[in-house]
Amino acid sequence: MRRAQVSFFVYALLLSLCTVVSTHVWAGSGHSLEIYAIDVEGGQATLIVSPDGQSMLIDTGWPGFDGRDASRIVAAAKDAGVSKLDYVLITHFHRDHVGGVPQLAERMKIGTFLDHGKNLEDAEVTRHDYAAYEKVVAGAKRLSMKPGDKIPLAGLDVEVLTSAGEHIAKALQGAGQANPLCAAEKAAEADPSENARSLGVMITYGKLRVLDIGDLSKQKEMELACPNNLIGAVDLFIVTHHGSDSSNPVALVHAIRPRVAIMDNGAKKGGSVEAWTTVTSSPGLEDLWQLHYAVDGGKDHNVAAELIANPEGTVGQGEDKGNWIHVTAQSDGTMTVVNGRTGFKKTYGIKAPKLSGSAH
Repeated sequence: MRRAQVSFFVYALLLSLCTVVSTHVWAGSGHSLEIYAIDVEGGQATLIVSPDGQSMLIDTGWPGFDGRDASRIVAAAKDAGVSKLDYVLITHFHRDHVGGVPQLAERMKIGTFLDHGKNLEDAEVTRHDYAAYEKVVAGAKRLSMKPGDKIPLAGLDVEVLTSAGEHIAKALQGAGQANPLCAAEKAAEADPSENARSLGVMITYGKLRVLDIGDLSKQKEMELACPNNLIGAVDLFIVTHHGSDSSNPVALVHAIRPRVAIMDNGAKKGGSVEAWTTVTSSPGLEDLWQLHYAVDGGKDHNVAAELIANPEGTVGQGEDKGNWIHVTAQSDGTMTVVNGRTGFKKTYGIKAPKLSGSAH
């Protein structure tokens, strides 16, 4: 009997240890990077949740509309299991990017604000929105970022590429090759607006690389791509400036060779035919996803309906629910993208993509 009791004790102990080990392995292997492209009607609001659970929101959408954009951000954060934003990064001080800060700050706790420094655009509306932003951040932690700075988002490597009109002096690791596409690119005019001062970042999770450079204009994008490609290839590209033709030169977009792109356009904002064509013709691109059907693009310059979160004919009819696009990414470079409207999902592996019509 005593021998049986000892045997049972050993068995129970081994079973307990196996359970602890297997639970630890399962929890560690389940970590992922979560990205929500939130529909703020042609502005930007991109929620990043690191594998370690820290969060960073890139831009806050528009002011007004009874707090519409702030409410949509809160809804996405709730879906992601986020109750506090560790960082709010403002790419630049245009209304569709910084305008939602006061309303969002009333709804969610924010740890640290990140930006490029003072407003550098001489326009009344921009001065007004910057003043509203300053009023909110006066009692909060605020950091002005420079090219080469790192944002300490746990579980990720986040490097600032552009800020206040400046860009990184050295190529990122593995990049820096001469860019043959530069020869055919027309010179771009200087842009005196806040767009050219956008705070742009590269987010790296293992082998996965995500590029978001706000509304950076062509001249500044070209500085990243010519004569040498300072960025290298990326896996996920948040299309610059909502898919505007004043951004997205071929010499940049085709040089970074994104596997997947997300365009945070509105129904009648961004999504230009020129930018859409540049992105969709980029070598190696598997898919472009759109937050909205671009009205001016027509049937020939919009992607398939299952890749559009908010389809044609909903704006202004009380039907536009602000559907998001949700990306779950792994450190090996695998990504699963979900249409928040339908639950349609597509997984992009290192090789061929897999299709699924299962619900989110």
